Amino acid sequence: MLKEKNKFIATILAFAVIPMSGLATDIYLPSMPSMALELQQPESRIQLTLTIFLISYGLTQFFAGSVVDTFGRYRVALISQALFVLSFLITAVTKDILVIYAMRVLQGMLSGFAVVSKRAFFVDVYDGEERKHYLSIMTIVWSVGPIVAPFIGGYLQSLFGWQSNFYVLAGYSLLLLILEFAFSGETLKTKKVFLLSDMIGEYKMMFGTKDFFYGMLMCGVSYAMVIFFNLCGAFIIEHKMGYSEVVAGYVSLILGFAWMSGGFLGKALIAKPFMPKIRYANFIQIILIVAMLFASFYLNSIYSLVAFAFVVHITAGFIFNNYFAYCIGRFPESAGMAGGLTGGVAFIFTSALSYGIVAIIKPQNQMNVAEGYLVMGILGLIILTVIRLRKAYTVH
Repeated sequence: MLKEKNKFIATILAFAVIPMSGLATDIYLPSMPSMALELQQPESRIQLTLTIFLISYGLTQFFAGSVVDTFGRYRVALISQALFVLSFLITAVTKDILVIYAMRVLQGMLSGFAVVSKRAFFVDVYDGEERKHYLSIMTIVWSVGPIVAPFIGGYLQSLFGWQSNFYVLAGYSLLLLILEFAFSGETLKTKKVFLLSDMIGEYKMMFGTKDFFYGMLMCGVSYAMVIFFNLCGAFIIEHKMGYSEVVAGYVSLILGFAWMSGGFLGKALIAKPFMPKIRYANFIQIILIVAMLFASFYLNSIYSLVAFAFVVHITAGFIFNNYFAYCIGRFPESAGMAGGLTGGVAFIFTSALSYGIVAIIKPQNQMNVAEGYLVMGILGLIILTVIRLRKAYTVH
């Protein structure tokens, strides 16, 4: 069990694990064009390394919650960190795209187990307003990965090549493994017996809870905006605009700050009525995207692309922060399952939506990016409209 004297450092370590999924997806974004050239693969096959990670990450979370509710948080986290080290090293040394795909699937699974266990950690250790506070901070800390990872990755690519990204991830995982073993501990007070029928019953109940279900969809749509840019941004900046991988890293850094700013704004307005602030954010988001679309006829530089993407990502981060914290804390008696289901649905929806839009639009410039954003903004509006209509129907 977690010792009281180690509670603070264990909390810091939990926050350090939370960004792992973002680090594993974003650190090699500036390296994607170079990977395509060195591995002699088309852009779509390199982009697929990100998509299959997200799908694996999402699918794993469906049952990861049940696993950590049954076997505990601590053991699952330790095993995940150990396998992270091995899988990142294999990714770094191989030249076979199929082996990379296999490792990305494994890394997605491990991220699912590690992150779900740490989300549940905050529900186990903290109560009431303190729990709400830490869950809100958790979503902000999670956004640290997308901020720092591509910035670091751009320089790693420039100095050492794409393999260095995965060596760094292996080192980070090893450090966390050592510190977790030394200072953390089990936080689950009562382990559940793993019964498939009970798990299916709980998932049916959660899926049937409308506010929870639509919240998961809104999380997926919001994060899809970020992943959509991640899939095409580096190729546009490096191949179409002629900038270096370091510049692509800086762009991802800037947009990461936008996502985090949306999270901070969500935390600052946490006391405001929930649905009105979400609807206002979506309305502002669509206005900004339409402005980006019209501006594309006159402006098509890296500065206009980043400026518009920045404000759009703020709104996406705001919506995601609010809804993700809401969904994670919606069923505190089944924190692992609720966290797993939320992440599972959100990230599967994110990966399918973002990769599908990239495959259809094949973004080459600012206008194409705006078109992709618009599809997702309108989809968010449709979901929020359905929520309003269902509430009105229920009342009457």
